[in-house]
Amino acid sequence: MITHKQLTLAEIFDDCQNKFDNDKYQFLSLLDETINLDEIVPVSFVSHFHASTGRPRKHQLYPMLKALLLQRIFSIPTDTLLIVFLKYSQELRDFCGFDVVPDASKFTRFKQDFLMDLQSMFNHMVDMTEPICQKLDPHLATMTIFDTSGIEAWVTENNPKYANRIIKQLKAFAKANNLDKSYDPYKAAYGSMPTHAASNQAIQQMYINGHFCYAYKFGIVTNGLGIVRDITFYNKEFLKAHPDIVVEKKSDSPDEDKSLADSKALLPVLIDFFQKHPLIAPKTFLGDAAFDTIEIYKALFDEIGFEKAFIPLRVKLSMEDNGYTINENGVPCCPHDSSLPMKREGSKSHLKSKIPTMKFVCPKMKWEYNKADKTKRCVCHCDNPCTTSSCGRMIYIYPEKNLRAYPGVERGSAEWEETYKIRVNVEKSINHFKDSFCVANRKTQNEKTLHADLLLAGIAQLVTVIVADKIHQHQYIRSLKPLIA
Repeated sequence: MITHKQLTLAEIFDDCQNKFDNDKYQFLSLLDETINLDEIVPVSFVSHFHASTGRPRKHQLYPMLKALLLQRIFSIPTDTLLIVFLKYSQELRDFCGFDVVPDASKFTRFKQDFLMDLQSMFNHMVDMTEPICQKLDPHLATMTIFDTSGIEAWVTENNPKYANRIIKQLKAFAKANNLDKSYDPYKAAYGSMPTHAASNQAIQQMYINGHFCYAYKFGIVTNGLGIVRDITFYNKEFLKAHPDIVVEKKSDSPDEDKSLADSKALLPVLIDFFQKHPLIAPKTFLGDAAFDTIEIYKALFDEIGFEKAFIPLRVKLSMEDNGYTINENGVPCCPHDSSLPMKREGSKSHLKSKIPTMKFVCPKMKWEYNKADKTKRCVCHCDNPCTTSSCGRMIYIYPEKNLRAYPGVERGSAEWEETYKIRVNVEKSINHFKDSFCVANRKTQNEKTLHADLLLAGIAQLVTVIVADKIHQHQYIRSLKPLIA
């Protein structure tokens, strides 16, 4: 005989609660366990959000933040599609904490009204994740990599037909007037295009990844791990505080104009960054050839405190005549054979003045060990020596006299080649923000909305770092996508 048991209300509740807990998507449960918004969100953000508005807020702070973070993590390109996901997924609504899904205007107003709070939240998370980066790789964590890019706005000038029409007209003009091949219709088109979009002067003409566009420009700083450390949006407030970085279109060369603009933007961004984060100590800087100017090298070493700067040469080195020749990397060469560079050898003496020096020795010099007295000495094995010294010629160079030629590291050396490859991480982060976090192709002209989207992308990456550290899976510090599957 089968006995029947009457279920109590408490047992039914326990059963439902068990199903609810076990049926959750594993990834959402992981986020629930590892993300503590009380630690991530600054108190000032909470206070500002809950400030008296005359009526209670229908949608709370944490649910709005969770929804916007999920949008980036799941690569949901539009707010409209995010709302569709929330409406048709009970799990997502439960994770966020929504009883009623907000409409698109609520998300837009949230970004615009709390833009500065999102900025403070991002800065706070940079300080939170710095110890994690230092723990993973202290060498890469002390690197500072800078680059600029832009977010294309939804304006008429970004329609491909706009530029193509101008280029087509200029090609016809060149043909009608029998102009020679030196006439470049593409450069001429760049020169004839307006410097900003007609609908908004802040949307500037730019040359990004080989194409013309009208965009909001921003600068980004990452460390050697590719983790974002700073995002600077070149809005009116920033440009007003740093008027020197404004560069008007001066030529028909978009590459030259971009280099001028980038070089002027670098130092203000870095100075502001290290003032906001005094615990981040700069040691190694990596940048592209746009920063190859004497003023920038001097500021990087003397004002900011970098020890090494990996910047490719844009213009050939010019050196004083010191009685020896140098190659394109600033390395002294053999007086009898200019194609034979001298060998770099560490110098610990720094002379009596304690000024750092770089020591170069004859390429045919070798250290020999004497078994009798157990000593080592250097011996030059050159058939045609340029000096009477048995050690061969030695040259001491003072890097501080020419930081562009000797930026704390020997150009062309193995260290240079291996380290400079790391600069690609900042470009990977920019592409990750634009593609995976769907910052690009946003159908809006609003500066605040695009700025907030960029900050939310940075916050999403820093959340990824925190989650990966808490689950001890550091291979996921750049992306949690493998965990979703």
